[in-house]
Amino acid sequence: MKSKFMLAALAGTALVATSALAEDVTLTVESWRNDDLTLWQDKIIPAFEAAHPGIKINFTPSAPTEYNAVLNSKLDAGSAGDLITCRPFDASLALYEADHLAALDDMDAMDNFSDVAKSAWQTDDGSASFCVPMASVIHGFIYNKEAFEELGLEVPTTEEEFFAALETIKEDGTYIPMAMGTNDQWEAATMGYNNIGPNYWNGEEGRKALIEGEQKLTDEQWVAPFETLAKWADYLGDGFEAQTYPDSQNLFTLGRAAIYPAGSWEISGFNAQADFEMGAFKAPVKAAGDSCYISDHTDIGIGMNASTEHPEAAKTFLTWVASPEFADIFGNALPGFFPLSNAPVDLEDPLAKEFVSWRDECDSTIRSTYQILSRGTPNLENETWGASAAAIKGTKTPEALGEELQSGLESWYAPQQ
Repeated sequence: MKSKFMLAALAGTALVATSALAEDVTLTVESWRNDDLTLWQDKIIPAFEAAHPGIKINFTPSAPTEYNAVLNSKLDAGSAGDLITCRPFDASLALYEADHLAALDDMDAMDNFSDVAKSAWQTDDGSASFCVPMASVIHGFIYNKEAFEELGLEVPTTEEEFFAALETIKEDGTYIPMAMGTNDQWEAATMGYNNIGPNYWNGEEGRKALIEGEQKLTDEQWVAPFETLAKWADYLGDGFEAQTYPDSQNLFTLGRAAIYPAGSWEISGFNAQADFEMGAFKAPVKAAGDSCYISDHTDIGIGMNASTEHPEAAKTFLTWVASPEFADIFGNALPGFFPLSNAPVDLEDPLAKEFVSWRDECDSTIRSTYQILSRGTPNLENETWGASAAAIKGTKTPEALGEELQSGLESWYAPQQ
């Protein structure tokens, strides 16, 4: 009798165990952010799993340069993960149009994000959203506080003050006024043209007008930033034409340059390498009292594989990604990558706090070339790299650069024809 009772008990235990195991779901996350592996393993996954028993997360990043090809191969083979980390704009839009990413508009959590935040992962008409926005990077200038104190400089807020500060640094001779080269070209556009430009074309107003064909790249507001970049050449130090991106980073973190035109993604690296206190200021406005605009560029999102066998569990995770808890974890673990939800985040890093504070003072926009306008040939994003470098080097006039960019865009983009 005792034996029968034990067998029954064991059978019952086995059924309970089997039932529990059947309820456990493991979601695999595809990503190019292999630098974030420790963050996911030590913070993101434990926090989610603690609040959502029965759902396990497996983060499986690929090398950044291989991610698109690896992901597309997996999707075509039906072996991709349940959750897909999304690059902004066309790469993710192509996945949605190929039925690889599911629409997420039925998720109430999508209301936690602004239209600008969602624009990187929507159809062109905004009718469908397919990735939850995770983080953006903000452009501005990082500066050496010790250098500014030595030279009695105040943080510039207008272009006149900005160039006056550069002139003072140059005349003193202790520091290179500003660390940026033109060898790699992209930084001239990313940390140059699209850093200062939004104050000229009024952020989203101008960017959308360009897409709609209501403004042209030969208009004053699109040419004028090249004129300003041309003035930078006097303050970039000898040999800036051959200076690479890593060269510029080293010049600044070694304390040899006073100002660095920046993206906020530099914060973690600079914190580790620089032994001086740093501050940040946003792109100066043309005149005191002008409205300000910042490049608050959507950088990373996460969506659901349309073929996942666990859609409800995947949406549970995506809803959590849209929560204040996730924003707090992500924003503080990766200073300089700013959560995009409307929930306030109490950032701990002082430099990151300075960057993100500009959202309260200025209107956010994204890089002007990233949505729609770089789908054709010539590619406007890549052409803007060369144009920005040429403006700084003075090899072409700002007007000529505007005409070349406009001609290239007109050659394939119907609204500009």
